[in-house]
Amino acid sequence: MKPVDARPAVSLVIGSGSVKCAAALGVAKVLADDGIRIDRVVGCSAGAMFAAVTAFGYDIAAATDIAVRTWTREATSQPDRLGYLRVLAPKLFGFKVDNFGLRQDALLMQRLRSVFGDKRIEDSPIPLHITATDFATGELVELTQGSLVDAIRASLALPLAFPPVRLNGRLLVDGYLADPLPLSVAMKHGAGVIVGVGFESPFQENVRSAGRFAFQLSAIMANNLLKSRLAFHSLAHHSEVIVILPTFKQRIRLFDTAKLPYIVEEGEQAALQQLPYLRELLASEQRQVAAAHG
Repeated sequence: MKPVDARPAVSLVIGSGSVKCAAALGVAKVLADDGIRIDRVVGCSAGAMFAAVTAFGYDIAAATDIAVRTWTREATSQPDRLGYLRVLAPKLFGFKVDNFGLRQDALLMQRLRSVFGDKRIEDSPIPLHITATDFATGELVELTQGSLVDAIRASLALPLAFPPVRLNGRLLVDGYLADPLPLSVAMKHGAGVIVGVGFESPFQENVRSAGRFAFQLSAIMANNLLKSRLAFHSLAHHSEVIVILPTFKQRIRLFDTAKLPYIVEEGEQAALQQLPYLRELLASEQRQVAAAHG
């Protein structure tokens, strides 16, 4: 009889947080250095890109290079003038939910394709789950098959900025709208231990434009949703979930890729603080699994 593997399955969940999501690379490094194997990766919004590089086995140097090449102000700030006209005169310029956005995504898609090519989600060595939000119902949508680039783009479909993405018959927008840290996906798939890496959205210091006004509203909503979801999960699954919320003494702006080494280091330090408890939790889970199998 084949011996039972008493090692509990470990899932890494990376929440939304723009370039700060790179801190998850530091968390993954700490787990690897300690011999803790990741069995499943879940990513949301910008976290989807870092979940992808983790699931496909890119090292920190390669993943950082991908972030620098992909997550740039240039790639995400190309104005869509027709989008603005659709706001001002929707009947005249043909407002449709499918094509509405104030930013063009052509350059972003080009950068994503240059990195990930025609990779498919289901081909990742570590099972990968990317989350988005159903525009029609607000439900969390879990993407586990199909084009990796299309899934990341759907998870990154920031409302008003980029048009939604239609996949598998559903119109999808940014994953953070359903859950900024989708621990529920890992729970659903039977993870023994879940390491969640989450981020609070920064509040705007000076609201002097419509864009900053929209970002402030988004931050309020995302932070309140994150807190409420964490409170729920702490009641539903107490000891199996370790949530890491890296803190940054330096201000991290949306496209601060120059600070990636600092962001990764902060992720490492945050993970090291939780490592003793994680070891204890894994040992406890392993004893329970071994006892259950006699």
